[in-house]
Amino acid sequence: MTVPLKHSDPVIVDVALGERAYDIVIGRDVLQSLGARVAALRPGARTAIVTDRNVARHWLEKTEASLAQAGIATSRIVVDEGEGSKTYDGLEQVSEALIAAKIERNDLVVALGGGVVGDLAGFAAAILRRGVDFVQVPTSLLAQVDSSVGGKTGINSPQGKNLLGAFHQPLLVVADTAVLDTLSPRQFRAGYAEVAKYGVLGDEAFFAWLEANHADIFSGGAGREHAIATSCRAKAAIVARDERETGERALLNLGHTFGHALEAATGFSDRLFHGEGVAVGMVLAAEFSAQLGMIAQSDAARVRHHLAEVGLPTHLQDIAGFAQEGLADADALMALMAQDKKVKRGRLTFILLEAVGRAVIANDVEPSLVRDFLAERLAHKP
Repeated sequence: MTVPLKHSDPVIVDVALGERAYDIVIGRDVLQSLGARVAALRPGARTAIVTDRNVARHWLEKTEASLAQAGIATSRIVVDEGEGSKTYDGLEQVSEALIAAKIERNDLVVALGGGVVGDLAGFAAAILRRGVDFVQVPTSLLAQVDSSVGGKTGINSPQGKNLLGAFHQPLLVVADTAVLDTLSPRQFRAGYAEVAKYGVLGDEAFFAWLEANHADIFSGGAGREHAIATSCRAKAAIVARDERETGERALLNLGHTFGHALEAATGFSDRLFHGEGVAVGMVLAAEFSAQLGMIAQSDAARVRHHLAEVGLPTHLQDIAGFAQEGLADADALMALMAQDKKVKRGRLTFILLEAVGRAVIANDVEPSLVRDFLAERLAHKP
């Protein structure tokens, strides 16, 4: 692994998409440079900042001040925090507010928030006047390492996660690691699941580094910037090769087929954060891979141990109320997975493991094997 970054050294990761390439700027206190960066990219543009009530309390005024200092006019759109805003109603609220703010095609939408705000604001920008550019200013660990990068935007349907959306790449991503200091421990842990995912799916050396250095990441040491930059580089490389998920990019969904079903079963609520669902989903994917003979049981145990060590849920029984609302029913979970956006001609796509650090796309898994595996996991007492 490379030497971790110092706090004083912001790093820029390039997402290489030809004429639509953009930078991810990572470091402490880089939010104050937002205005200058936006002005350089889009002189004379006006902006509308989309954020949620919780983020607004901490970071909205600082964001507005940075833009104002660069002579950029701003308006603000504030939604409720949580997945409840990532809906048809939330999309209507943001879209109508953007129209009322007279945001035109040469202006910018600024998504200031976590994954929900980034997905919602990005989708609204994608459909506003048939496409307005936007800037991601992710304020959660999960958003900084995953959802703000790669151009996936969208909202949830009552029938499933992220079933409505568009590929719409941002013009710029500014990931200020100082904003993570205001996250609750649970929110930070949930984001860490996506960091660990990059090691599990494609970089065993990075996963080993996380096993040795996770305490520094959680305490806010220099390892935090290193982990974020490494995760962003990994995703940027895959996105550059497969922007619209026709092949390799599907590997980034490790843990998500199971995890999205669990999120739907818990009503897209605070009972299960997205990263927590991914953590349980990664463990299920690893254990299912072991059951199929693709990896050793010790590899599956290694994944589960590390996620549990940092305090993430790793068993279905770790989810509050798992015995209610269909969580204890393998058939109900299978029905929810059947609505996954990766389903092809009725067949589920799973991301499974051949080793820690090597994920593969599996399109031909027998559904009865998945159903029996889930039934066994639901009955298992950790």
